[in-house]
Amino acid sequence: MGSTLEQVSTAKSDSAEASGRRDTGTLGKAMSVLDVIASSEHPMRFTEILDKCDQPRGTLHRQIANLVEEGLLTVNHDHTYGLGLTLLRYASKAWAGNHFRIIAEPHMQALHDVTGETVHLGMLSGTKVIYVDKVEGRQSVRMYSQIGNASPVYCTGIGKAAISTLSPECLQDLVQKIDFHKFTTNTLSGPKALLAEIEEVRRNGIAFDREEHEAGIHCVAAPIKPVKGDTYAGISVTGPVYRVSTEMLEQWADQVHETALNIEEDLGTKLGPRA
Repeated sequence: MGSTLEQVSTAKSDSAEASGRRDTGTLGKAMSVLDVIASSEHPMRFTEILDKCDQPRGTLHRQIANLVEEGLLTVNHDHTYGLGLTLLRYASKAWAGNHFRIIAEPHMQALHDVTGETVHLGMLSGTKVIYVDKVEGRQSVRMYSQIGNASPVYCTGIGKAAISTLSPECLQDLVQKIDFHKFTTNTLSGPKALLAEIEEVRRNGIAFDREEHEAGIHCVAAPIKPVKGDTYAGISVTGPVYRVSTEMLEQWADQVHETALNIEEDLGTKLGPRA
């Protein structure tokens, strides 16, 4: 399931960032270790983890030993550390029990039947969007994306769609927390550019990723407005530029928007208060 801890660790770090404090308790220290390892593109040696974690060597040894014992980390034959299978079990349980995903699933499939391209469902978590479900495209060359992965909100269609449903105050607060990084030449450069685009998303009900996160990949997305609680989300159709033109994305915009509305309606019916 890709980066199995990324959703948990991103939410944890964004929560700490939002509150303006640094977690120093036992759980906070363990989460910081898991976050470092989950964020790495390769298994890490102890010295690498020590370099990235603000913990004394002895404390880190104990944290890692406890995490290995609980199955949250695994020790490889070359004495590097990676994420453990227990996290996969937790991620599987969370995915299977996600009512939002279950309600959206048939609508995602219907959108996929129309477009033939990859459909993503994502939820807002701090300054990132977490992909909670995916219907793979029919073509032999497919998208490299994984359920549970996190992407920045400012350079993804789903991310921009999801934050367009925030109140002006919450949006301003979130934008100030974003660390803008230039992934491609098309990536939005800062708060002013992002806020201007969000205004457009609010007017049209549609967001685009114009090769902003990954060169050669673009998408059209629509916001799924919160019906109950604080679930800010979006749905998108994504494809490679060599196969899916900008005109095709624009043609699918109404269908994507209608799908988002259908999901909202079902959420209101199936998650709303019962008599």
